[in-house]
Amino acid sequence: MSVHVINEAKRCLNCKKPGCIEGCPIKTPIPVMIQGLLTASINEAGRKLFDNNPLSIICSLVCDHEKQCEGHCVLQKKSSPVHISSIENYISDTCFDKSIIQCKPKNGKKVAVIGSGPAGITISILLSQKGYEVTVFEARDKIGGVLQYGIPDFRLPKTILDRYKEKLISIGVKIRPNTTIGGALTIDHLFRDGYCSIFIGTGVWRPRTLGIKGESLGNVHFAIDYLANPSVYNLGDTVAVIGAGNSAMDVARTALRKGVKKITFYEYNRTAAASTKELEYAVLDGAEIRYCKDTMEIREEGPVFRTVKYDDEDRVVGYSDEMEYVMADSTIIAVSQCPKTKLVDTTKGLHSSRNGLLIVDENGATTQKGVFASGDVVNGARTVVEAVEFSKRVAEAMDSYMREASDYKKVLNV
Repeated sequence: MSVHVINEAKRCLNCKKPGCIEGCPIKTPIPVMIQGLLTASINEAGRKLFDNNPLSIICSLVCDHEKQCEGHCVLQKKSSPVHISSIENYISDTCFDKSIIQCKPKNGKKVAVIGSGPAGITISILLSQKGYEVTVFEARDKIGGVLQYGIPDFRLPKTILDRYKEKLISIGVKIRPNTTIGGALTIDHLFRDGYCSIFIGTGVWRPRTLGIKGESLGNVHFAIDYLANPSVYNLGDTVAVIGAGNSAMDVARTALRKGVKKITFYEYNRTAAASTKELEYAVLDGAEIRYCKDTMEIREEGPVFRTVKYDDEDRVVGYSDEMEYVMADSTIIAVSQCPKTKLVDTTKGLHSSRNGLLIVDENGATTQKGVFASGDVVNGARTVVEAVEFSKRVAEAMDSYMREASDYKKVLNV
């Protein structure tokens, strides 16, 4: 480990008003965690971390720590913040396999969880703890959603997801891989078969397009598709990436590891949407970035841009007259994603917004009775910790809904 966690833990000032907790979207009990490590109470610290955030191991690796917990550490004002992420990862990783998830006796009510990404895993654990019989329906062969198919292994080792699968099975969660709801099976079928409540955590897997000529060419790809299985792509030596968010960074760093010799980001804005850390690592790995570039067309030889002109207040005031022709063996479009529409198309009463995101209330209840949702399918492409935080609230709402329904007939409104 690059950081000695004990030395880092000793640097903590144990503040009376911890800024690190305020900076954490899920309010991780960071001082308690650190004191647990220092007093050899690591198992207790691990339990508290898991109880607060079932995906603590994952968040310790993929969160934007410099903007969250570490960015709010009081020490960063004069020197460097406590490396909280390394401490959390050490504790969570050490305790995860040996810890036992305590679950109440089964109450006879079944819950269907559609999608096994961050939100789906969180809901499965929390509702299993409350005594519900959970079945997860995953459209692909492995669990994890964006964690499995959208984040490279060098950022998130996939062995962690294998461990989560084992943990889910150990508490009685049933997993149906390669099963899409909205195809042969629908939400109506799930209610027919006795599921008391249904959770949707299907993520955002439809790439957003630029709406320009050339997007269907053979050497043009979408970032979310590339990240799902990079090994099947032959990108050539030179790649242009349109966009500069975190997915674009993952694409570039993955492609460079796969043998691409030159990668350049082309970003419409004056700054990158990616976290500072991810951009710095992408540049360190060999990527370049060019700002203020508006993509006009993509050709076999590469994309065509015009320069965007901004004023001092960061408002677009015009575009260059000259076009810039870039040579690239492949072009990858990384301008975000939106949900697929199968569930909405096949479920009466389930409504989405104009951008395809499911409409829910403050507790994750959709417009269809008994159906709840959270994660990216509700909020768009956001962070893992935000998905977990909202899913905790949704799990409570689902529990309340099912406890108020005395039997399946009341739940199904028949």
